[in-house]
Formats: sequence, C-alpha cells, structure tokens
Amino acid sequence: MIKVGIVGATGYTGAELLRLLAVHPEAEVAVITSRSEKGKPVADLYPSLRGHIDLAFSDPNLDQLAACDIVFFATPHGVAQSMVGHILQRGVKVIDLSADFRIRDVQVWESWYGQPHAAPDLISRAVYGLPEINRDAIASATLIACPGCYPTTVQLGFLPLLEAGCIDLNDLIANSASGVSGAGRQASINNLHTEVSDSFKAYAASGHRHHPEIVQGLNDMAALAGGSSQSMVNLTFVPHLLPINRGIHSTLYANLTDLSVDVQALFEARYADEPFVDVLPAGSHPQTNSVRGSNYCRIAVHRPNGGAKVVVLVVEDNLTKGASGQAIQCMNIVCGLAENAGLAAPALLP
Repeated sequence: MIKVGIVGATGYTGAELLRLLAVHPEAEVAVITSRSEKGKPVADLYPSLRGHIDLAFSDPNLDQLAACDIVFFATPHGVAQSMVGHILQRGVKVIDLSADFRIRDVQVWESWYGQPHAAPDLISRAVYGLPEINRDAIASATLIACPGCYPTTVQLGFLPLLEAGCIDLNDLIANSASGVSGAGRQASINNLHTEVSDSFKAYAASGHRHHPEIVQGLNDMAALAGGSSQSMVNLTFVPHLLPINRGIHSTLYANLTDLSVDVQALFEARYADEPFVDVLPAGSHPQTNSVRGSNYCRIAVHRPNGGAKVVVLVVEDNLTKGASGQAIQCMNIVCGLAENAGLAAPALLP
C-alpha cells in the first residue's frame, strides 16, 4: 500500500485528490496538512468525505511527510518551493500540482508569477507530468510537475498534428473556456454565483500565465517531430469563464501544410493506446458533461468544408484530468501500478 501525504488539501484540487484517493485500491492517505485548518477533521470541511477520510488537518511536518512514499502539493504557487527540496532529500517522491516547476526558464516564471523563484536548482530535476508525452520519464522521476488544466487540453489537442509536422507553427489559436472551480476556492466577487451565472466572458486576452507553459510544451513537441530545436510556435491563447462548476472546453485552430493528411485517422492512431484520451467519431462535438468527475479527455477533430483549416475540440474536467486525476495517473506510473488504478470510473451524469 502506497503511503500518501497531501500538503494544502483545503482547495478544490486538494479535495479532488482526497475524493479519488479515498477509493484508490493501492493508496492510503496518511497525512493531510493545512496551517489554517489545523486540528479540524477533514470531514468537517468536506462532509462528502465522511466515512472515507477520518484524518484531521495538521501543520506541515517534515518528519511526518518524510514517512510517506509520495507527497502531493496542492498549494498556491510559490509554496512548494520552500519544502520540496527537503522532502526530496529524505527520499520521498513529490508530485506538485502548482505551477512552481512547470516552466523551465526561471526568468519567465518570475515574470508571470511576480516573485523570485525559491528553488531554481530543482527545476531541471522536474519532469513535466503529461503522461501522453512523458510516460517513460515520469516512471523514473522523483519530482513531477503536473500540467495546468488549460495546458493539458491545448497540448493534447495539438499533439498529433505537431508530431506529424503537418501544420503551420506560425498561426495556432486556442480558445479555451473553464468552469468557475478553475479559479480556486477563495472568496471573490467575480466568482459569486450571481456574477457568473447566465453569463459568458473572455479574460486575460492580452496574456495569461498558462501561455508560456503551453508554448514550452508545443515547442518541445515540434522539436521532437524533427523540427529545429529553435522552432517557436506562435500561439494565440484566450481563456474564457463558463457559468458551470467544473469542466474545460478548448477549441483549437491550425492550418494544414499537407492537405493529404487524414486528420481523423491521425488522431485515432496517436491515441489508440492511451487509457484516458478518447478520440470521438468523425463529426462529433464533445460536451463537458461527458467528462465531469472523470479522468478522461475527449477529442473531436474537424476540417470545415474539407479545407486547410483544422478545428480540434477538446473537453476535460479541470479538477480531474486537468489537475488531481492526472496527478494520480502520474503516481500510478511512478509507483508501477496500473495507470487507471483508482481512475476508471465513468463521468457523472447529470
């Protein structure tokens, strides 16, 4: 049985980790930390976990965390940097759900997150936790940086096209819309039900902190496909806010450079053996409710009027495949378990 610790389990991603780990056949949650909720039973904060999680929140304690096999960080950016190095020195593997180790360029990270990086020496050690491209590296990793929710949909949507080298890298567009839980569990007027309900809006259109993470990943894919290591993807990324609790829908646009490519067959072949990527039949339009509460990402690909433009539709649950479910998927890989252990449940409906 894998002994698990969770640092910062009071937000939505922490709660989702607990929900999924509570029924994981090979994992046992041993430590759950929160300075603000120290001493409070987890079930008092999350009544849905009554009878499943009997622990109370505790202060982060290095000795307790060092007794675990895996420690998840579900903390705001900047928090993990002060603790991860000490945990790694004790021989414990770390899976970080924050953005602290996703971006390899320290200056880029600091410019987007507005603070000095406290553990730059660990960045090169971190493996980007997108199993569909980094499965082998994840298996031997000691520090895993889980992708952001938007970056997961955008990268999985463009991946087959980039690997095939059949699209123009200079004009990629991603319009992505997320449910309100993507903003976290903090109090905010903009996230109140009356502010969000019955409305739809774009935000951060001039620049979003997930943009450099997405571009870094797309550039890596282009380089691996035989492009120059200096290849630079030109991506326009515009996030939107959906009046739903959870879910992401990304609509991606690219221009084919090879019109003979069968894009449907390309996607089906690339993801044929992936347990959590479902390529839908030609002509499909995936919905967020088809992945709610599940670790599945569903994709449909279109060529309007048979032309050069490719439109890729991608849906995921931002808290599951976009965060906590993907983190557990990485845990399963690094611990040599079945990749779908604890993650095979279908989506919730309604």
